Amino acid sequence: MSSQTIRLHRVLRATPERVYRAFLDAEAMAKWLPPNGFTGRVYKLEPKVGGQYKMSFTNFTTGDGHSFGGQYLELVPNERLRYTSVFDDPNLPGTMQTTVSLRAVSCGTELTVVQEGIPEAIPAEACYLGWQESLVLLAKLVEALIQS
Repeated sequence: MSSQTIRLHRVLRATPERVYRAFLDAEAMAKWLPPNGFTGRVYKLEPKVGGQYKMSFTNFTTGDGHSFGGQYLELVPNERLRYTSVFDDPNLPGTMQTTVSLRAVSCGTELTVVQEGIPEAIPAEACYLGWQESLVLLAKLVEALIQS
């Protein structure tokens, strides 16, 4: 099992409710989670403890992709999510665990992400880069207040 762990921190100008929902809505996840240069597709999403999800990222330039899925271990509305991720590719073995913590602050939500068990084949700095790009897209989604 890999011992690689990354930690990310960000403050978003959005309520914890909006941020939490972005982690459990299939269309939202397909929009913000794939890093720059990738598209995303969600095949299954059961947002409940014990529920499963399945999705894929596709490189827009090459058309190559990778799929992964996992299970929700903990869901505390607007405060915390914990889930596993397993790649379908046997060259990326192991089970990752991601913990997302949300805390209301004066200007929005403090977001902390801890991802553990990242496969050794994925450099930690590449994982950081991908998450940083994804979190920029998350901010664009949840911070926008569009009135109809």
